[in-house]
Amino acid sequence: MFLPGVDRTADQGTTKKGMTVNLNIVEKCVSCLNIKESYDLARRMEQEKTNPVLGYRTAGSLSERKTGDMLLEEMKKAGLTQVEKDKIRVDAWEFKKAVMRCHDREGTCREIQLGAYQTDFKTNGFQRFDLVYLGKGTADEYKDIDVKGKLVLIEINQREEWWINYPVYQAHLKGAAALIAVQSRGYAQIDDTALNAQDIAGPSCAPAFSMSRADFLMIRQLMEEKNENGNRVPELSVEFDADTEVIKDQYTYNIVGKIPGTDSDSMILLSAHYDSYFEGFQDDNAAVAMIIGIARALLRGGYKPRHTIVVCALAAEEWGISDTKYDWSTGAYRQVFEARPEWQGHVIADLNFELPAHAHSTRDAVRCTYEYADFVRSFVDAVQMPEGIYPEGMTTLYPIETWSDDFTMAISGIPSMVNDFSGGPFMENYYHSQYDNQDVYEEEVYRFHHEFYLKLLLAIDSLALPPMDFGRVLDQSIKTLDTDLCMQTGADSTLLLKKTEEAKKAAAILAEQVRHFNSLPEEKRDWKKADAITEKLLGVFRKSQDYLVRLDWDDNVIFPQQAVQNNLYALKKAMGYLEKGEIAPALEAFYSIDNNCYAFQFEREVFYHFTEYILKQSPDRLMWGKGRIIHHENLYDLVERLKEKKPGDSLEAEKQSLKEAWERQKRYYADDIEYLIRTAEKLRNLICEVSDMFEKGTE
Repeated sequence: MFLPGVDRTADQGTTKKGMTVNLNIVEKCVSCLNIKESYDLARRMEQEKTNPVLGYRTAGSLSERKTGDMLLEEMKKAGLTQVEKDKIRVDAWEFKKAVMRCHDREGTCREIQLGAYQTDFKTNGFQRFDLVYLGKGTADEYKDIDVKGKLVLIEINQREEWWINYPVYQAHLKGAAALIAVQSRGYAQIDDTALNAQDIAGPSCAPAFSMSRADFLMIRQLMEEKNENGNRVPELSVEFDADTEVIKDQYTYNIVGKIPGTDSDSMILLSAHYDSYFEGFQDDNAAVAMIIGIARALLRGGYKPRHTIVVCALAAEEWGISDTKYDWSTGAYRQVFEARPEWQGHVIADLNFELPAHAHSTRDAVRCTYEYADFVRSFVDAVQMPEGIYPEGMTTLYPIETWSDDFTMAISGIPSMVNDFSGGPFMENYYHSQYDNQDVYEEEVYRFHHEFYLKLLLAIDSLALPPMDFGRVLDQSIKTLDTDLCMQTGADSTLLLKKTEEAKKAAAILAEQVRHFNSLPEEKRDWKKADAITEKLLGVFRKSQDYLVRLDWDDNVIFPQQAVQNNLYALKKAMGYLEKGEIAPALEAFYSIDNNCYAFQFEREVFYHFTEYILKQSPDRLMWGKGRIIHHENLYDLVERLKEKKPGDSLEAEKQSLKEAWERQKRYYADDIEYLIRTAEKLRNLICEVSDMFEKGTE
């Protein structure tokens, strides 16, 4: 692998993107990488466990804090300076045990280890419960069944059906003592003995646990044997001993160390999270060990960065706050918005890492923000891949997703990127299970990622200004626009296109100014001016995140008009079917309208709880999701009425309800387009302000 665009025969080279790097020091730093040392650190991170049998380093737990202390000492040993613990607020979770006992036909006692979710349930020793099997745990499956004080057992597929919080809260409202879920597919498919863990995204008062498929099949067999009298609901008497507790408003720590920069006031961030489910070898021990390993190699190689390099091990990524949809990435959010808000406007890039010691696909990828895409693509495209891994090479993906801490970093105004990990069989088979261990370690992949991201870090450090281009995000915002729908709704797409084109022209000028400034030789660089321009550039980036980044109800990253746009498509379909008297396909169309898919399976109180905790909850509890979902079309009552309709029944009232929904969404759409017009104008003005700084002297 080599540094893209650089003549390897020279001591120093300048790339086509203006990167000036001393090649001798690059190769020296690469030679100082110690992959075994990183691997050993990843394994040592497994020592502290919340649950002595299963592992877990949960948010705010003693095991998380002890691991943080170990990483702090590791950063000091590596030679980092200003190594500190940044205190952050979290809801802590201590999961000590969850064990079930049952007796088979011969009277043999079977003991089962269960996983848990971030909820409260303490038995203070073994207690006897009735265990009831209720299919997928939807509202209909509770009809005429008393589950008060009982354990409810269900099968779910969280990747394709619904998240765990819905059936859990449904069971809670019915008076169940707790819910136990087994993955019917979706996650933890590597073996029937695999347990699965995810964030709960629900209230701590609704207890939830997880069971392996192997134990589930054994339990179901016992239920069938015990229910030979023909009971309608499979049931079994079991003993259960559990200790899981959420403690609100506690503290944990992010661990920060630095390599001071020589020229600039700005910083480059290396980040990964150190909390985990089970052992968490890939997710995310290997990543934490890698960022420390890269920093250690830079120091051993004698590298003097222009920008301060900050290494940050983040707590509470998997979960960190109770009863919110956005309950993960808590540690990162608290870090950049509360513990270190001064990083905003000064960190020119965050290189975030997840699961870096395993090839998730035949092709590797860097996922980044739109604004960094051209720079990253130029670097990636020139990479000479080592043999034996990633036969399809490497690519660049954008935008970033909400799966990891890089999203939180981006919306704070820090341009971020992550090694892409969200696709491929690992997520379905190993992710968040006890099979995420050293057995899935791939040394050559780990070595490649150490080398590649060290060199990418050095390439970014060689620049005076963050290599951002706002043209791509502006262009993409228009590509996602439906001009025909604008005509139907009366939205002014013509003016939007005009204003966006003006902003794109300004962005192109600014991008060229940035490239030129970055291509200046060292002796001509004005670092004071560079820092002033950088702060302004990052300010524009932050505004573009505020203005243009939205989420749908499945946490996909979208542009402001897309949610309503998709709703209008679905409403049009539904109205067409109802006009023809076709109820089933009309209801199917409702599935894609906001979160109305849940109106089909769960009671009103469940649906409303998980709708209103997004629309009406305090910004502090919404964290990185606040303001990202603007509108909501509530079709719960309409779904209930249509489900009761029979062929030949009048549908006039339902058709009228849909027309009213269509009109509401039309108004929202017109508002969204007006908003985007103002946004394009504001961004153009901000971009022009930065452009003007290139013509002025240092202030």
